[in-house]
Amino acid sequence: MDETERITTSPSSKGRETSEFLMRIVRTLSHSADFEQREKEKARIDKAYKQSDKKLGELVTAHYEDLTKVTQDFSRMSKCINDSRERITKIREDLSSCKTLLHCKRDELRRLWIEGVEHKAMVALLDQVELIKEVPVKLDNFIISKHYLHATDLLVNAVAKLEKPLAGIDALRDLKAELIARNEQLHETLIEELNKQIYAAVPDQSVSLKRSSSYRRGSNLTKQLSDPECKQTKPTELLKPPEMMDLNKEIKEDLNGNPEENPAHFIAVLVEALFVLRKIPDSAERNKKMKDPLGIKSKIEPELSAIVARTSQQVVDSYAQQGESLSSQNQPRFLLELLENVFHQFRNVARMHKIVLRNLQRIIPTPEETVDEVSGVPVRNELLYDMNDVWSKIQAVLELVLREYLDVQTSSRQRAPTSFDEPSTDINSYFSKKKPTKSKKHHGKSDKISLFRFDASIHAMSTNSYVDDNMTFDTGNLFHVNLLSEVGLGKHQMVCKPSVNNITAIFMPLEAFIKEVEDAVACQDGTSSLQSFVTEFIQNIFLGQVHATVSTSIAAATKGFDALRHVVDHKTQKDLGVTRPLLTSTVTVDRNIRKLQELMQSLPTYGDQFLNMICNILKEYRDTCNSAYRGIVQIESDEKRVISATWAKDEDISRFLRSLPSWRSLQMSERQDLSKKLCSEEEIRTLNSKEALILISNLSSEAIIPQQEIITDVTQMRTIANVHESLEWFAGRLRQFCELLSARSPNSMNSIELSTREYPPVSDKSLESLKMLVKDFQDLAEICLLLLHLEVRVHCFYFLLPVAKQSNYAGPIDDLDPDSNVLKLNKDLSAMEEMLVQSLQPQKFKYIFESLGFLVSSILMSSIQYLKKINENGIKKMCRNLFAIQQNLTNITMARETDLDHARQYYELLYMNPDDVLSLIVEKGPDYSYTEYVSLFQLYQKSHPHIKPANLDTLLHKLEEVMNKTQNGSSA
Repeated sequence: MDETERITTSPSSKGRETSEFLMRIVRTLSHSADFEQREKEKARIDKAYKQSDKKLGELVTAHYEDLTKVTQDFSRMSKCINDSRERITKIREDLSSCKTLLHCKRDELRRLWIEGVEHKAMVALLDQVELIKEVPVKLDNFIISKHYLHATDLLVNAVAKLEKPLAGIDALRDLKAELIARNEQLHETLIEELNKQIYAAVPDQSVSLKRSSSYRRGSNLTKQLSDPECKQTKPTELLKPPEMMDLNKEIKEDLNGNPEENPAHFIAVLVEALFVLRKIPDSAERNKKMKDPLGIKSKIEPELSAIVARTSQQVVDSYAQQGESLSSQNQPRFLLELLENVFHQFRNVARMHKIVLRNLQRIIPTPEETVDEVSGVPVRNELLYDMNDVWSKIQAVLELVLREYLDVQTSSRQRAPTSFDEPSTDINSYFSKKKPTKSKKHHGKSDKISLFRFDASIHAMSTNSYVDDNMTFDTGNLFHVNLLSEVGLGKHQMVCKPSVNNITAIFMPLEAFIKEVEDAVACQDGTSSLQSFVTEFIQNIFLGQVHATVSTSIAAATKGFDALRHVVDHKTQKDLGVTRPLLTSTVTVDRNIRKLQELMQSLPTYGDQFLNMICNILKEYRDTCNSAYRGIVQIESDEKRVISATWAKDEDISRFLRSLPSWRSLQMSERQDLSKKLCSEEEIRTLNSKEALILISNLSSEAIIPQQEIITDVTQMRTIANVHESLEWFAGRLRQFCELLSARSPNSMNSIELSTREYPPVSDKSLESLKMLVKDFQDLAEICLLLLHLEVRVHCFYFLLPVAKQSNYAGPIDDLDPDSNVLKLNKDLSAMEEMLVQSLQPQKFKYIFESLGFLVSSILMSSIQYLKKINENGIKKMCRNLFAIQQNLTNITMARETDLDHARQYYELLYMNPDDVLSLIVEKGPDYSYTEYVSLFQLYQKSHPHIKPANLDTLLHKLEEVMNKTQNGSSA
């Protein structure tokens, strides 16, 4: 049973197993000695065969169709194989007979083969001739479609065939000469196309459209900035960085596409075409054998100049109205427009040159060395030019443009001061007249005095001017020569008037472009030639021009006898946002300072120089203001000053006056902090009395104040008021400037919100110098205000002290009019009020005349000691004096001066006898001090001779007792 399973389960090895099975049966039967055992073995074998037959029959039944198909296929294949054998046998017999026949006609067959080869060569030659004849037409088509690489390959291959395979065909000589000529023409076309791709203008849409949208016809400029001969546009997004170009990539040209869609690839095609033409050396530098003597390197400067001229013309066409010329207008914004577009185009030119050089690197191996075939000397392979050459030409052209627009030729003779960056520069030398300098003695020569010289003659000046121009600015004509010869313009169009001040509008973008140049070019000293030119121009010409302009403007406003008397008109006041007149000189200085501040923003690199210039100007103006102040307050040529000026400069008095509530409230009102009340009315009265006592103690002891010790000219007081308002306004503006500079200081920690255009960081030394000058102006302004405050009070002393010391108050009944000095005081106060109300702000005017009634009452009450005697008419006269002054002060201050009522009531006590006064004190309390009552009793005694001195001592003793009693009672 196991054997049967092995047979059925292994059909793949059926033959091998069957043979083994039969051998095993034979071996079993042959070795079995027992008949019965053989019978059993036979029965087992029969049974196994029956099972196999049964399974075979089942399998045949199940696969009858497949078995039939296999049988038929096998019969067909067997028939095909037999047929093939018969045919092969026949072919072999035929080949054998052909071989026999060929051996019989060998020579004839060789002749026919040779003739066939010759005919084939002639047909190929005729085909080449036909193709060569089509070359001019195909070449024209390729050139028209600008597929220059195909055109170059076609032309080079055609010429090569005409020179070797087809050299002996006389009919092709004319065609050969034509193609050789076309070779040179194609060379020139490739050079022209390469230059066009490099220098075709690509306007910066973001610059031109944005800037010109606010100007008339600005959109036309962007449309016109493309090359008129090159209609295509260059999508800059297709320009990958040249450094990313694959130098190993094969250059291919697509006949189905536009070759100019990708400028970088188009340039690579042009360079490859030049290389195929074997014209690379000629295309990169001059070749005298060419009709066009300019190659790539030598054409850089003319093409850059042409870009400038073309862009200038387009700016003029876009902004100039019909019949007007931009060259006569001071419009530096047009120059900025020109330079921004030129910068953008120059960047694209440099980018294109970089692409050209990358392709040249692909073609010309560097830095390997080759051996010269003639001399045998190793020669280093280098590119025919590099980017340093390109940037050098760009800087040269821009320098020529800047020389023309910055008016360097006419301004070069104006030199700047030697040390603008030193804060100690003496600006007096630029504001004052120059003293004649003595000629220096030359060592080794006799000291001779020349009678006359010719160096100031017209001939000498013109000759020197010519020499200077040719030595310093001989490159100036190159710009015009390039523009006129290369561009073909009859006249170079200027977009604005040449001026030194044009540098302010273009400095920032110019410096940014110079930074790009310096980053692209490895400069030996770290500074490019264009940067050196700009630096030299600013330091040697522009700063001197600015200084001379500012000096002239300030000198015109500050020099002269009446320089500080002139004030600005109402329109200027309104423009400045002030309510009171300002000195013309102050406004002029401020405007010049503002110009210098704008220059600090426009030229941030030179911020310290401009700040030092500002400080020097402020020092000079401070000295001018101090001199004018001294001229007003100084008594003639003596060092002595008027009383008010002396007190204003006195540290103790000045400190006391600044501590008073009136001064502090004035400072608070300037800071607009009026919500806080400094002190009570009683405290203010106490401090006012203290001020009055200080002034009385300093002045009342003198007999009469001399007239030269007061300011008698009211216009001088108006001038002082104008100086105060002007300097305080000026100091405020300078203080704001200091705050902005402090915020930009490297050591500053504040975060002040700055304007759009920030100031550059400046040195701490210059900033501290500026702050000190601001403090000086503020101090002088405050001194002027204190002077006015004190001068009004000194005038009161000047007019009121003689009232008691010189006038008669015991006169007849008809002498009841106010004292003449009182009338003069009122007139003087009215005149000062008329002048100061127009020159000072209301709160400062109030400060001048505030508490003046208390001072007048104190002066007149303290002057009672100088009265010799007084009667009732004198009392009435004194009361009229007080009433007249009170009425005038009320009109000035618009408030009733109750302190004068107090003084009038004091003199009215003289109507009463001393005993009644004592009774009044006991009844109502003292209204005046003990000293004032003593002076009152003494005058009463002098006016009534019947009262003996002993009685006066008794009255004074009673007065002391009453005063002590009332004071003790009030304290209890």
